[in-house]
Amino acid sequence: MAPTRSTAVDGARPLAAADLRQWETPYADALDRHAAREPLALMVPGHGGDELGLSARLAEYFGTRPLQLDVPMLIDDIDLGEDSPLSRSLDLAAEAWGARRTWFLTGGASQANRIAALAVRGLGENILTQRSAHSSFSDGILSAGLVPSFVLPSIDTGHGVAHGVSPAALDDALAAAAAGGRPADAVYVVSPSYFGAVADVAGLARVAHAHGAPLIVDGAWGPHFGFHPDLPESPARLGADLVVSSTHKLGGSLTQSAMLHLGHGAFADALEPLIERAVSITASTSTSSLLQASLDIARHSLATGGELIGRSITVADAFRDALRDDPRFGVLSDGFGAFDDIVAVDPLRVAIDVSGTGVSGHWLRQRLLDADGIYFEMSTATSLVALIGAGKTPDLVRAHRALVAAVDSEEARVERSQAAVHGFPALPEAGSLRMSPRDAFFAETELVPAAEAVGRVSADTLAAYPPGIPNLIPGEEITAQTVAFLQAVAASPSGYVRGAADNGVERFRVTRQD
Repeated sequence: MAPTRSTAVDGARPLAAADLRQWETPYADALDRHAAREPLALMVPGHGGDELGLSARLAEYFGTRPLQLDVPMLIDDIDLGEDSPLSRSLDLAAEAWGARRTWFLTGGASQANRIAALAVRGLGENILTQRSAHSSFSDGILSAGLVPSFVLPSIDTGHGVAHGVSPAALDDALAAAAAGGRPADAVYVVSPSYFGAVADVAGLARVAHAHGAPLIVDGAWGPHFGFHPDLPESPARLGADLVVSSTHKLGGSLTQSAMLHLGHGAFADALEPLIERAVSITASTSTSSLLQASLDIARHSLATGGELIGRSITVADAFRDALRDDPRFGVLSDGFGAFDDIVAVDPLRVAIDVSGTGVSGHWLRQRLLDADGIYFEMSTATSLVALIGAGKTPDLVRAHRALVAAVDSEEARVERSQAAVHGFPALPEAGSLRMSPRDAFFAETELVPAAEAVGRVSADTLAAYPPGIPNLIPGEEITAQTVAFLQAVAASPSGYVRGAADNGVERFRVTRQD
């Protein structure tokens, strides 16, 4: 399936290639000017911006440049004032992604998800959310006191992969929520998925708006969208009212930096002050200048780096072609046409079907890490996911050669004989929601063995990493299938379950009054 681009909505001008303003980096340049003055810093941070005294080891490790640029908030000619370098950088980011307004965040897309939840609580308590949302949005639901109802994503049962939501499925779910007496005050969907599946954001926005609700798009994995004709369009240009963008994931900024974009739609006036207040209570009062500068520079690089992004797509396409030439491998996106919710594919995500090799994706990922120093983004029982940063051209020939060598190895032969005995459980369906997440989280709780937890109400959010999608949220009934799946994840190579009471998921925290 080839990536497609949808038509932008009115009010969001597509970025012109000749827009010279996008070559500017006002905030990063302001930090440069500040460092060039060689100020005497009698304020935080304690390293003082130099390599003297106790900062000697820090400077030896990182170099002196990061220390010089690591300045606190509220500095003239950096972030103070209405027309500060920071405000100009934020305006450029909003223009680049087609947003009405953009916020730089230093708490990652997880912070953006919590902000979104807190903000839309100001519109009402009912949220309709894709059930495969990231655990940080579940945390936001809990913190904001939202009452969730769910729309289920399409599932590739063969690979245990959750994709997205179609406009028709969203329409049905919204109608059902209204019929049940809880019409949605906001809608939350995910696009793209962890595996690169892109939903019909424009269609989803039209459906949500027809039901009187703003559309939040978790676009954490698509910060590069809209910056090359062979990439899907930025959700903000397709009618999304809020877009979570994890800029560090594929956009090139430093880890933990992200953006939140406010769209141009009818809900913008109501949402803007709510977002502003939510940002103020979730952001650090010691925001990292280094992370913010990296966001400013990443925006510039994406907006002006179309040729480099094109090269990234070319090497990713070549990798997919090489995989297709070996019958033991497949490309998951080749089968995306079977799912009506998927309208495009992120070409910078290569999801590899390894089921034909006879070894699990978990084993293969760990083997490549240990033997070759090659780190794939994630694995499932039947797949590996490679991520290519926008504008990067990693040695995918080396990766392909190592992949083939791994499945041809003697260790793989032994693993195949064992894999026939030890299967991996299927992705479980969610249990019924028996309490509100907030009530379950704050209820009186107890820790019980896994076998005794089945049929009880969870007080915790438990999410298999990666991808961090909750398999269990507070208030949901714990099922035997969920227990088996989470324990299998915990026991797998590099497996991790966020929120678990212990590493092996041998105990569950449940409510006493369920």
